[in-house]
Amino acid sequence: QVQPVESGGGLVQPGGSLRLSCAASGRTFTYYRVGWFRQAPGKAREFVASISWSGASPDYADSVEGRFTISRDVAKNTVYLEMISLKSEDTAVYYCATILSGSRVASGSWGQGTQVTVSS
Repeated sequence: QVQPVESGGGLVQPGGSLRLSCAASGRTFTYYRVGWFRQAPGKAREFVASISWSGASPDYADSVEGRFTISRDVAKNTVYLEMISLKSEDTAVYYCATILSGSRVASGSWGQGTQVTVSS
């Protein structure tokens, strides 16, 4: 089973940017669609973005479309989430996971997550 390991979170001012990384341990992400999710305090975990195993067909939640970019480096077995124009409402713990094909539903294990805080 693939075990994701997220990193790259931190404190950033509104309008700032961050790049999150998700590395796979245990097994590779090969042939899996991989996605990012986030969970803000007191709220349910929500889908953010996903990408196919080949790096094609990105899918984004409406709330991040145009500001976030998902990509992957197959050779490094890593998926990235580039975030720009960050807003306070982007504050959350960000997780990555494999995605059920054709859906926005996570499958497999969750990582420990990485905290993103957008605040002045």
